[in-house]
Amino acid sequence: MFTHETTLRIRYAETDQMGYVYYGNYASFYEVARTEMLRSTGISYKELEDIGVMLPVTDLVCKYYQPARYDDLITVKTYIKEKPVIRIKFEYEIYNQDGVLLNTGYTQLVFVDMEKNRPCRAPKIFQDKMEAFFSI
Repeated sequence: MFTHETTLRIRYAETDQMGYVYYGNYASFYEVARTEMLRSTGISYKELEDIGVMLPVTDLVCKYYQPARYDDLITVKTYIKEKPVIRIKFEYEIYNQDGVLLNTGYTQLVFVDMEKNRPCRAPKIFQDKMEAFFSI
């Protein structure tokens, strides 16, 4: 299993009239967290695209428990629990600065060969980076 944490400060523009984070912004928090998680392995989305592989989202699930508010410092804990092959599933837990669980969810993405516009196996360079987290 691969785990990673990303910390973000809630900006005023991310809140609604009630001072709560607008529900649609959680997908953006997930995106930042998974991008930083991948970057921490030494390979970025950009590098994957440069070698001809993109990762479109196929599923997004989001469950709200408590609202995040303006100026909260949130921590997004991200997990990859299964070794990625053709699909990769990121699971998320979002906590505020007091350790209160605010949100959970997941996104599933698929590796796509940009030239063929078809699903493909994760590139070898990516598989090599993931091996350390999923070796038996």
